[in-house]
Amino acid sequence: MIGHVEGTGFETLDPRFKACFVGHEKVERLWTGGRWLEGPAWFAPGRYLVFSDIPNNRMLRHDDTNGAISVFRQPSNNANGNTVDNQGRLVTCEHLARRVTRTDFDGSISVLADSFDGRRLNSPNDVVVKSDGTVWFTDPPYGILSDYEGDYAEQEVGGCHVYRHDPATGETIAVATDFDKPNGLAFSPDESLLYIADTGGSHRDDGPRHIRRFAVHDGNRLEDRGVFAVCTQGLFDGFRIDRAGRIWTSAGDGVHCYDPDGTLIGKIRLPELVSNLTFGGEKRNRLFITATTSLYAVHLTANGVKLG
Repeated sequence: MIGHVEGTGFETLDPRFKACFVGHEKVERLWTGGRWLEGPAWFAPGRYLVFSDIPNNRMLRHDDTNGAISVFRQPSNNANGNTVDNQGRLVTCEHLARRVTRTDFDGSISVLADSFDGRRLNSPNDVVVKSDGTVWFTDPPYGILSDYEGDYAEQEVGGCHVYRHDPATGETIAVATDFDKPNGLAFSPDESLLYIADTGGSHRDDGPRHIRRFAVHDGNRLEDRGVFAVCTQGLFDGFRIDRAGRIWTSAGDGVHCYDPDGTLIGKIRLPELVSNLTFGGEKRNRLFITATTSLYAVHLTANGVKLG
């Protein structure tokens, strides 16, 4: 299943994109066979990638030393987004259990957050860890809208919010409460900005399909800086940021790359709807992409800010 796939490649929309890749580089499909793949997270010490197959209620593991795919966890509580914390531990958003968990090195699972103000979360979706160890995650209702990615249920918190959890104190606070369906999120290289996608257009024609930008003050207070970019094809879902501050985001026709000034400078074309991506490899210059049924990868001349 490994190899170049027709219909993939780089599309340059702005000369600045040419600095992000080598002309002869090809997109590889590493594996196919999922139902809706999500949440890739790279573990450097073991040279492997963990990612979710939400409807199939499993998490998979790609061994980059030999290309083998194996089951990492099943059942997975319909796990969605994953990341790596500052100690190298797995942090996971679980739709079915409506919680965010941490997997320790011995395999034990700890619950970081499953409620807010005494009410169950909707279905945590995507997650990042800040340099201070705090865990930031989004909580749209996708896991409770039907039985496909979780269990149908009513919302309890009365909205779809973005949260900050402090593992040191156990406190979970809402940092943004005016989203329709908050989804992917990532910090700028210096963590002065937080970018958050809103995929409200998934269930409403006039719903949002953009990424918003926020200034981060005092560690946990967000100042709205407005819409950063509107998706030109489908919806933004998960995304990551490279060392130059460029945003690499999922979209309906592949991966879109935005300059920090908001210009769409290029695309990585793929034949499947892209859900998420992350930087990995020895130098953080290999982009791993989850796209509907398949896992793809491509080497770039851009490097990810951090693992996960």
